[in-house]
Amino acid sequence: MCSVHDTVEFEKRGIPATMILTSVFTNAAVHQFRARGLEGHPFIELPHPISNLTPAKMREVTLRYVDQIVRHLTT
Repeated sequence: MCSVHDTVEFEKRGIPATMILTSVFTNAAVHQFRARGLEGHPFIELPHPISNLTPAKMREVTLRYVDQIVRHLTT
């Protein structure tokens, strides 16, 4: 899961980072964050699946998470 690796690398350099994933990848992310020394690091979990959403529906889903993303990057 490259997103975990990238998030960890940013955080090690002092750059706030988070990742966005769908619910089926939650366990993998939790285990990979733990293995890379960032157990409990926050991430944004979208419902699964999203690949079948129209652009308008994806925008609607995404907008529900903007505040959460901002909190992750600013705290």
